[in-house]
Amino acid sequence: MECYRGRHQQFVERLGRTRRSECGQATVEFALVATAMLVVVVVLGLLWRQIEVGTFIEHALASASHHVQMTSPGSVADVFLY
Repeated sequence: MECYRGRHQQFVERLGRTRRSECGQATVEFALVATAMLVVVVVLGLLWRQIEVGTFIEHALASASHHVQMTSPGSVADVFLY
């Protein structure tokens, strides 16, 4: 009986070590997910601010005007007359 009891105790001790080592895993996973969510919230806030200020519209208008200036007058006429 002593031999069986010893094996059982070894099993319980191994199980306890496994549980202890997995406790830190949940903390690390939570920290990673919380950090990722915080980054997403910050980026969405920055995008919202840039859209509100009109930075994206200014860049779009500037690049569109440069694109129209570089094309030949014939191609612009083709687009508008189509």
